[in-house]
Amino acid sequence: MSRSLSSGLRSLQPAAFGAEPTGARLERIRKSPNFADGSFQNPEGTRVRPDGSMIEFAKVYFRKEERALRAPTGTVPVHATTLADLSKPSASGLRITWMGHSSVLAEIDGARVLFDPVWGDRCSPFAFAGPKRLHPAPLPLAALGPVDVVVISHDHYDHLDMPTIKALVDTDTVFAVPLGVGAHLEHWGVPADRLRELDWHEETKVAGVTLTATPARHFCGRGVRNAQHTLWASWVVAGPDHRVYHSGDTGYFQGFEEIGAEHGPFDVTMIQIGAYSEYWPDIHMTPEEGMRAHLDLQGGPVSGPMLPIHWATFNLAPHPWTEPGELSADAARRAAARIALPRPGEPFEPSAESLPTDQWWRPAAAVPAGGWPVASAGEPEVVVAG
Repeated sequence: MSRSLSSGLRSLQPAAFGAEPTGARLERIRKSPNFADGSFQNPEGTRVRPDGSMIEFAKVYFRKEERALRAPTGTVPVHATTLADLSKPSASGLRITWMGHSSVLAEIDGARVLFDPVWGDRCSPFAFAGPKRLHPAPLPLAALGPVDVVVISHDHYDHLDMPTIKALVDTDTVFAVPLGVGAHLEHWGVPADRLRELDWHEETKVAGVTLTATPARHFCGRGVRNAQHTLWASWVVAGPDHRVYHSGDTGYFQGFEEIGAEHGPFDVTMIQIGAYSEYWPDIHMTPEEGMRAHLDLQGGPVSGPMLPIHWATFNLAPHPWTEPGELSADAARRAAARIALPRPGEPFEPSAESLPTDQWWRPAAAVPAGGWPVASAGEPEVVVAG
């Protein structure tokens, strides 16, 4: 292909595709112990492409009866968060507000940390196509107040949203991102001096908290070419008095125990439990695997609560819309583990005696065949106190 034709094709690419790492950034990537054979590697063998027949998957995905269960039938009850709510200091020094999907505001020991902020209407490079929000953002991004650091887990559209990043360019926030992801942010106008770009096990300090990029089992890519030149990560944020964990997207792997041993236990874990499928078992966890990861990270059942994330906001998999919430509540009952199930936008303090545990999604959903599951006799209720 001629240079002029290649340049012309690149100019037609949506800005949301971002940019490939080049120069010193690419050299750093090539020297990473996690980079081999031209791409970043997972900590365990991982199948990135869907398993099985795509024809069979399509049959399942487009089956009329199941499609009806994959989205709410009514209005999702979003909590009306306000700046006034969030401006009040937390009683414990740690407050968590799930904004939907994997977007979480963690107010930890005086610092405000925003994970994977997605305020856009679609997780897609296009404004007219792609998965559309199933509920509005709980409050406008501008009403969130100042953020000390934005943490990005990886560069997929449902975690790294160009409109949201561009809206934050004119603020003072710092961006902590996995190695290579900084190329996208610089392409969208983020100054290089506000980037903290980390490989696994590297750390940086912002606003009095230490942020550490830790391993995850996933993959990357935004454009037509998926060069695997951007890393994916989970994150540990530790302040003087509290520490939290955000899983990003990941399949289950033995590394959770190692992360817990080195950085835990945690006052709260934010764990991906949605968009799973038997067609991609290595890159997203089921709710049961998510609870197992939570316990691995804590080293036992007595711990801070788990907050299920990566569900309820976008339709990204064949499972019913309510299933991640239902199965997470069930997994917590069986493990006698603490769990928080807030409505999008509902702040909570992980150390509180009472956590939000209402199954708020049920009134907004189609009732499954056979009705809603009921806890068996003798089975513990969702635990709300440690």
